Amino acid sequence: MARFPSIYAAVFLFSVLLVGCADTDEEPVPEETSEQPEQEEVEDEQSAEATTNPWAIEEEHFNVIEEVDGRAVIQNPDNPSVLVNHDYALPEDYSPDDLVVPDVLFSFDEDVEKRYLRAPAADALEDLFAAAEEDGYHLFAVSGYRSFDRQDAIFTNAATERGEDAASETIAYPGNSEHQTGLAMDVSSESNSFLLSEEFGATPEGEWVEENAHHYGFVIRYPDHKVDITEISYEPWHLRYVGTDIAEILVEHDLVLEEFFEKAVPM
Repeated sequence: MARFPSIYAAVFLFSVLLVGCADTDEEPVPEETSEQPEQEEVEDEQSAEATTNPWAIEEEHFNVIEEVDGRAVIQNPDNPSVLVNHDYALPEDYSPDDLVVPDVLFSFDEDVEKRYLRAPAADALEDLFAAAEEDGYHLFAVSGYRSFDRQDAIFTNAATERGEDAASETIAYPGNSEHQTGLAMDVSSESNSFLLSEEFGATPEGEWVEENAHHYGFVIRYPDHKVDITEISYEPWHLRYVGTDIAEILVEHDLVLEEFFEKAVPM
């Protein structure tokens, strides 16, 4: 009877050895990590959000700003969505390199700089004027591209006559005018004596422009109910080309460019 414990001990030891051998022969199981899938998931979600976000636009549409002599100066003025206002100025020496004369009716005959627009805006203006004519409305282009020097002369004359503060309500400081971008055109009609006045907005041509301009990539840049935002008085004649995508958004949500860029996010 005294031998049984030894037999049991031997059996137990042999079993332990077998288990030990089995453990050492197996490959170690690597720990699973979820970092990579999680990162891919986040990137996919961000991409999907940018695609579905109505305020997501390409980064190239945003101003690139550099402070020069205390002014916020735009470094990418060729951007077709460029935001030019009292806060953001164009470089003094900026002049678009794709200025052309749109094939539309003008209120004057001279071949001067205000006849010109940047090529994409000129093409769109031709389509806009043609559509108006098809509907029985005759528009006339009055003032397009304006150089920094020309804007300086206009503002100086107005400031001399009315004072600087009064002049700045209707005329942009040199460098802060959309006309220097080559993307803005002032329009009028014979029914308004070809004048650039608030009365144009109440003419049949002015009403047609307000209702249809965005279909061709233009917006009335300074509407009467957004003066506190644009800091420019009502100008139903001032059309700014921004492209059809942004123009449709501005009109649909009743926004001006300042408000749009407060909501917009880069894709």
